Amino acid sequence: MRPMIDRDQVLHVARLARLRLSEDDVETMTGELSGILEHVDRIGNLDLEGVEPTSHVVALENVLRPDVPRPSLPQDVALASAPEPLNGAFRVPSPQADA
Repeated sequence: MRPMIDRDQVLHVARLARLRLSEDDVETMTGELSGILEHVDRIGNLDLEGVEPTSHVVALENVLRPDVPRPSLPQDVALASAPEPLNGAFRVPSPQADA
């Protein structure tokens, strides 16, 4: 059976996620991702007419805390651990800078 996802697609997704994959990883991920997509495809072909959704087997009640407004931190406390500004602005380092 032909894989549903090919090597180039795996490398493209890895680039988008800023991942470096070895050749073994590319081969492994090609097979695993193809298997996942095949499984999703089989599920998509099931006749689920009249089947009740079963994503939550227990009723979800009071699962979120009440939204209670609170005062925010003062600016000096919130920025106490921040890096020094460069030309008046903070710079977020690129994840590729460590590579």
